[in-house]
Amino acid sequence: MILPNIKRILTELGENIKLARLRRKLSMEQVSERAGISRPTLSAIEKGEPNVGMGLYSQVLFVLGLADDLLKIAADDELGRKLQDANLITKKRAPKRKSEN
Repeated sequence: MILPNIKRILTELGENIKLARLRRKLSMEQVSERAGISRPTLSAIEKGEPNVGMGLYSQVLFVLGLADDLLKIAADDELGRKLQDANLITKKRAPKRKSEN
């Protein structure tokens, strides 16, 4: 079961991929051939179908020259950093000095 928010995000991702293809004036046949996938699979990607593997999305992004965009996913984890900082234990006092006897 796919949550509605996830479906919306996948649909937008598919639309972004389709627009990138159209801006490059590439046909579905050209992109699917270069990515090594079928035209129906490319169509599913452009529709944001949730059953298409991430590797296939990656291949299409590579063909479009956008593969590095995948590195942006979860790169700026602001919430995770805040949670990590909240769990840091801070000492109230500095550690005791060892005597030099």
